[in-house]
Amino acid sequence: MSKWIEIAPLSDIPVLGSRVVKTDSFSIAVFRGTDDSVFAIKDACPHKDGPLSQGIMHGTTVTCPLHNWKINLANGEALGADEGCTNVFETKVENAIVYLKNPQ
Repeated sequence: MSKWIEIAPLSDIPVLGSRVVKTDSFSIAVFRGTDDSVFAIKDACPHKDGPLSQGIMHGTTVTCPLHNWKINLANGEALGADEGCTNVFETKVENAIVYLKNPQ
């Protein structure tokens, strides 16, 4: 059965910014949109493993800080002519608290 993990109050994640959650084997970037939507994505660009958590969020995409690849936060797919995909994780917000579905 899947378990939800409490991450942080929504207010602790900056609008158009992110926070990093570390697991035993990788890191997850948790982003907050201008409408308080929340996305969780593996903190590694499919191109050269750039830290997506340090990228610029715009709409439902993030631009990798290394080589400007644009990644769709909803499905992890690279946009435009770039090809590749990274993992996305299910999130929810309840009572202004962000939860991440256990990635294990």
